[in-house]
Amino acid sequence: MKLVTAIIKPFKLDDVREALAPLGIQGLTVSEVKGFGRQKGQTEIYRGAEYRISFLPKIKVEIAVSSSQVNQVVEAILNSAYTGKIGDGKIFISELERVIRIRTREVNNDAL
Repeated sequence: MKLVTAIIKPFKLDDVREALAPLGIQGLTVSEVKGFGRQKGQTEIYRGAEYRISFLPKIKVEIAVSSSQVNQVVEAILNSAYTGKIGDGKIFISELERVIRIRTREVNNDAL
């Protein structure tokens, strides 16, 4: 089992969710986060004064999937979150040692 974590632009969340639905993804966790990468934030002008935004708003999407689904999930995220502009985000893939559904006590793939 794997944990796929994607950091994406906020307005791309619905596109990503819609791209994952046909793959049978039944659940995901979404968090509003802030951060920066190579772009190092951005400069904006408000009432004539220039100021720097160091941490940009992003969305973190976490999806626990079976190892056999990882490539499909990653491809769906890549295609749906892509804008071609700086700050499109990143995808991280981690091993999941064990998953337990609290209500039924199902474990691993049965719990997904």
